[in-house]
Amino acid sequence: MPAPDAPESRDREPFEADEALRVAGTGLASGRPLRSAAFRWFLGGQSISLAGSAMSPVALAFGVLEATDSAAWLSAVTTAALVPMVAALLLGGGIADRYRRDTVLRLTSLGAGLTQAGVAFVLLTHQHPAFLLPLSGLNGVFQGLTKPALRGIVANLAAGRGIQRASSWLASVRNTTKILGPTAAGLLTASVGGGWAIVADAVSFLLAAACFARMSLPELSPRSADDPTMLSALREGWGYFTSQPWIWAVTAAFAVNNALNMGVWQILGPVIANDTIGAEGWGLVLSARGVGALLASVVMVRLTVRRPMGPALASMSLAAVPLILLGAGANIIWLTAASFVAGVAGEFFTVVWETVNNTHIPERLLSRVGAHDEFWSFLPIPIGQLSTPFLAMAFGTAAVAVTGGGIAAVAMFVPLLVPSLRRIEINRNGD
Repeated sequence: MPAPDAPESRDREPFEADEALRVAGTGLASGRPLRSAAFRWFLGGQSISLAGSAMSPVALAFGVLEATDSAAWLSAVTTAALVPMVAALLLGGGIADRYRRDTVLRLTSLGAGLTQAGVAFVLLTHQHPAFLLPLSGLNGVFQGLTKPALRGIVANLAAGRGIQRASSWLASVRNTTKILGPTAAGLLTASVGGGWAIVADAVSFLLAAACFARMSLPELSPRSADDPTMLSALREGWGYFTSQPWIWAVTAAFAVNNALNMGVWQILGPVIANDTIGAEGWGLVLSARGVGALLASVVMVRLTVRRPMGPALASMSLAAVPLILLGAGANIIWLTAASFVAGVAGEFFTVVWETVNNTHIPERLLSRVGAHDEFWSFLPIPIGQLSTPFLAMAFGTAAVAVTGGGIAAVAMFVPLLVPSLRRIEINRNGD
């Protein structure tokens, strides 16, 4: 028997039979996710959707600047999407655990496609930029409802060793689009304008919805009058999240890490780079991180670590090294190398964390627990982004970058104080 605070294992859960039926219903060979038609449709839909999403930030930024010539409007449009997205995460967790996740993904992808089409229309027809705010807000809501469903659906499509392989395939696609998407968006924006690049993003959501429509999962059992309400279900997810130190300890560590990375790296990074390695050098550094992440996701299709959380968290401390080097004035060679290593470390952790969550959290709670994980780790991001410029003015950009990197690195080791986290194992069966 595991210790009271140890993660739950599906091998010992009363819902084991139901879970086996749910996975079997997808026609999945547990160790080979690509043999499942349902997973192939899901992977195809995610590939298309992620390609469009990778293009969107560049296209939206230049499209808004082209229409308004105002950084203030760009900030307003970006915030209008971010805040509703974070706010919708917890509700999205309840919905994704209450209804079929493939249905949720179809509807949210359709909604995101329509709202992005509206954004494209505003930009292409030169309407007042105020119309972008409600459209961006609606798009943020759909994204917030989508994320928890994505956190839980792998458990419906894979089992055993196949969970890590499925997560690795998805990570490979995600990282490939991160490398190619911004370039494609830049070319489209430069040639035909940011509005048409947003059109491509809208079409990608609609095509993804069509793919998700082909990956029908088994019907859920009919709800009875005794089933919990949505509010009760959300409370149940919160209760499970707070009762598992191995989950909330990692979430707390990433709340610190995200605030520093999104603040120092995204805000001060370009400022420091502008005075040191230049825009071209900064682009190279960012690309190196993407290449490292892609390499890690490909390797993780085959690599298995029996007790992975210790190595995963320790490796995440390396992801803070570029922040320290940035503040220390390192040259482009060291920054590029450190960024590559950070990409490897970050993706190694991501695949491990998704696999551990899908293996050790009851399937019926996956989306709600994942929503809390993302909500509480994303919440400090605006604080980091807003406070970093003021801290830099008070203490200097170099000092803030070095100190922020050091704190982020130390934060990754704190969860290892939780015994149950160090004992977590990944199922090696299903090969």
